[in-house]
Amino acid sequence: MKITRKEAVQRRHRRVRRKVNGTPERPRMAVFRSNQHIYVQVIDDQAQCTLAAASTVEPELRQQLKSTATCDASSVVGKLIAERILAKGITKVVFDRGGNLYHGRVKALAEAAREAGLDF
Repeated sequence: MKITRKEAVQRRHRRVRRKVNGTPERPRMAVFRSNQHIYVQVIDDQAQCTLAAASTVEPELRQQLKSTATCDASSVVGKLIAERILAKGITKVVFDRGGNLYHGRVKALAEAAREAGLDF
């Protein structure tokens, strides 16, 4: 029986979520990557609330970007989420790649967030 790509991502995501948990001091930065867009949320799992979010779906970003499915677009989203979360006084997060491999767009988002000042 062959495992589909989606099943492999879901399996990796469940495995990652067993270990990664967000706290008020160090919330979880969760990434979801679709074919066309990338979404990121900063989540406090204990309070079960989203502290900040950013994605390529936002109208102001879509006007700036030529394409939403590129590493450049992911870098812009990474910088944006870092600005939003730093404005709330949070500097440390736990990175949740959402079952995706740390490569390409996910890696570009993470590196841009680190350069903008987030620590993970």
